[in-house]
Amino acid sequence: MKKQQSVLSNLEIAAFCSQMAMVLKSGFSAMEGISLLLADAANPEEKAILESMYEEVVASGQLYPALKASGVFPHYMLQMSEIGEETGNLDEVMEALSKYYEREESISQEVKGALTYPLIMVGMMLLVIIVLLTKVMPIFNQVFKQLGREMTGVSKGMLLLGNTISNYAVVLVGIAVLLVFLVLYFTKTKKGRKQLMKLGYHIRFSRELYDKMAACRFAGGMYLTLKSGLNTEHSLEFSEKLIDNPYFAKKVSECKKQLEDGGDLGEAFQQTEVFSGLYARMASIANKSGMMDEIMDKIARQYETEIDAKLSALIAVLEPTLVIVLSIIVGVILLSVMLPLMGIMAGL
Repeated sequence: MKKQQSVLSNLEIAAFCSQMAMVLKSGFSAMEGISLLLADAANPEEKAILESMYEEVVASGQLYPALKASGVFPHYMLQMSEIGEETGNLDEVMEALSKYYEREESISQEVKGALTYPLIMVGMMLLVIIVLLTKVMPIFNQVFKQLGREMTGVSKGMLLLGNTISNYAVVLVGIAVLLVFLVLYFTKTKKGRKQLMKLGYHIRFSRELYDKMAACRFAGGMYLTLKSGLNTEHSLEFSEKLIDNPYFAKKVSECKKQLEDGGDLGEAFQQTEVFSGLYARMASIANKSGMMDEIMDKIARQYETEIDAKLSALIAVLEPTLVIVLSIIVGVILLSVMLPLMGIMAGL
C-alpha cells in the first residue's frame, strides 16, 4: 500500500477487497479480518494504515468508519462498504468491489498501452528527423560546396529548416516542455480530462470508445449495487455517480426519469441509448427474472472485451501508419541530398 495521505491504486484496492471478502466469507468479523491482514503486513506504510484501521474498528465495531478514517480509499468504495454493512452483505460487496476495481485497472492499462508505444515511437522518429536536419544536412552541404555546387530545391529547403531549428532551439525546447505540460494536464487532471473528452466527442472513433468505457463502468456499478441488496432505482442513482462522462451521465439521468414515470427498464436503456438493443433486451429480461446483477456483470465484461478489441484495432492501424509516414519523411530528407549528389559524382 501507499502513503496514508494518498488514495490507493485500483490494484491495491482490489487486493484489499479480495482479502477482506475471503476473510469475511470464512466466518471472521471485520475486526478479526483487519487483525489478520495486519499480522501479514510487511510494508511499514501498509502496516501503519492497517494499525489505524484496526484501532478504529475496535472503537466503532464497524469497518466503514475505519475505511473512512484511513483516508486512502475512494468515496465510492466507502459508500458501498457502508451499504454492505447495513444490509449484512459486506462479504459479497467486498468480492464485487474487488472485481470492479480489477476491471477499472484493466481499462486504464488498455488505454495507457494503446497510447504509450505510439507516442514513444513518434518521439524517437522525430528525434531522428531533427538529427538529420540539424547535424547531417550541414555535412552534406559542406560536401556540395567542396564539389563546387549548391543545394537546391527540396534539399535546400531541408537545410534551411535544419538551420532554423538550430537557431531557435531554445524556443522549440520551450514549446516541447509546454506540450508535455499540456499532455499531463489533459491526462492527469479532472478538468483536463473533461476538456479532452469534449474534443474527443467530435471524432467518431473516440466518441464510441468513450461511450463503451462509460457503459462498462455503469454496468459494473449496477452489478455492484444490486449485489449489495439495493433495488434498481437506488442502483441507478449510485451508478450514475461513477460516470465521469457528462454525455453518458445525461443518458442515465433520462433513464431514471423514464423509470420514475413507470417505464420498463429495458425500454428505458434502449431509448436513452445507455445500452445497445441486445444488452437492453437482456437487462429487461433479467429485471423480470430477478437476475439483473448477474446480467450487469456479464454486460460489463462484454464491454470490456469490446474496448480491448477497439484499442487493439487502433494499435493495429496506428503503428504501421506512423512507421510508414515517418519513414517516408526520413526517406525524402535523405533522397533530397543523395540523388543530386549521385548526379554530381556521375558527372565528374
